[in-house]
Amino acid sequence: MAKCGACGPGYKTPLDAMKGPREEIVYLPCIYRNTGIEKPDYLATVDVDPKSPHYCQVIHRLPMPNLRDELHHSGWNTCSSSFGDVTKKRNRLLLPSLISSRIYVVDVGTNMRAPRIHKMIEPVDVFWKCGLANPHTTHCLGNGEIMISSMGDPSGNGKGGFILLDGETFEVKGNWEKGSNLPALGYDFWYQPRHNVLMSTEWGIPKVLANGLDPADLKTGSYGRHINVWDWTTHVFTQSIDLGEDSIPLEIRFLHNPDAAEGYVGCALSSAIHRFYKTGNGNWAAEKVVQVPSKKVNGWLFPDMPGLITDILISLDDRFLYFSNWFHGDIRQYDISNTRKPKLVGQVFLGGKIPRDGPVVVVEDQELNCQPEPFVIKGKRVQGGPQMIQLSLDGKRLYVSTSLYSGWDKQFYPDLVKEGSVMLQVDVNTEKGGLKVNKNFLVDFGKEPDGPVLAHEIRYPGGDCSSDIWI
Repeated sequence: MAKCGACGPGYKTPLDAMKGPREEIVYLPCIYRNTGIEKPDYLATVDVDPKSPHYCQVIHRLPMPNLRDELHHSGWNTCSSSFGDVTKKRNRLLLPSLISSRIYVVDVGTNMRAPRIHKMIEPVDVFWKCGLANPHTTHCLGNGEIMISSMGDPSGNGKGGFILLDGETFEVKGNWEKGSNLPALGYDFWYQPRHNVLMSTEWGIPKVLANGLDPADLKTGSYGRHINVWDWTTHVFTQSIDLGEDSIPLEIRFLHNPDAAEGYVGCALSSAIHRFYKTGNGNWAAEKVVQVPSKKVNGWLFPDMPGLITDILISLDDRFLYFSNWFHGDIRQYDISNTRKPKLVGQVFLGGKIPRDGPVVVVEDQELNCQPEPFVIKGKRVQGGPQMIQLSLDGKRLYVSTSLYSGWDKQFYPDLVKEGSVMLQVDVNTEKGGLKVNKNFLVDFGKEPDGPVLAHEIRYPGGDCSSDIWI
């Protein structure tokens, strides 16, 4: 846990956080929906301390009381946005369910190695009080409230709004957003009060994407294309930045320095990184700064295979940008010392759709001379591709999981669903850049007691570079 004496949760600055203790355990939601195994999703606690006899092992499992929730992302009751408030304690982890719309509040304060359920918010509370459903990203606010973005309405249509929870009682307070003008879609968000802004992104219409990606749904407005800009003070939707049809902007990150009026968003289907920034007239704009070229292929759903950028991270010192290509199978590290011109300094392949012995044949590739070898670690061939990523506070270790979302896992990586996902660790060169797989680290979720499971987002007990916002 973060040790800061009597100064409230988290750290005063991002650079202070980099000096925090090494991670010893991590939490991952594990999903059984779409696997054929009729068991509840659960929160896994994994030992990542190399000095521990239980290194790389799941040391605790907290099953949810319901089936087919689709746990997905997680967030905190409080974080570094409340640093200095000694009345606040980071002791509750929130687990919104992407499909059931249920929200679990988990007590990790009593025993962080053996979490327990503290409270359950039923879908009907979210439906009736907010008119929202399909909750995704959780962020703690500096005023003690908790905000969760939504992807849709209770009927499965798209709707970009925010659920507001009381940070002490976890009661649903209502909607954060004001006014009737709302984005048609929602997904992730980040906020920065110093610039009076909240930015949100768009995946797609929940009932359209729930069971997979149907090519017939493209070019119909069913998938996202915008960064949506909100006035932080008035809670009003003010601007939409178009990143291109069916680009599907997913994870969005401001630079951690709260004075910075810029950041990045990863677009999944267009496989581009866009830098967003504040303009001289006070509006916001975006420019494409990285493009991963599609590969022309045979033996796949489309003739052109995008990289499918599904997660991005920025190191706490704002020096490096990382992202995963779930289809192409690689993780990339970019030096962003010049934020307008990211420079590729590290790359490693960890699976994906294009290993040379697989069914997909690459017929034209702008980047590689040949298809990569299958990724095998500790005798296990890894199914799926690199997906969720989490960086250690000091920036030296990158943790990777391989499941995206059960409906899409089942469609694109059926062997991943049969064999279960994995968690891997990549060593990072923080001086010159460079990525190298730690061949001694493997958490195999194919060997779980109730059968292979799909582990998703990775979270540290003391906060990390995708949970904490400095204001």
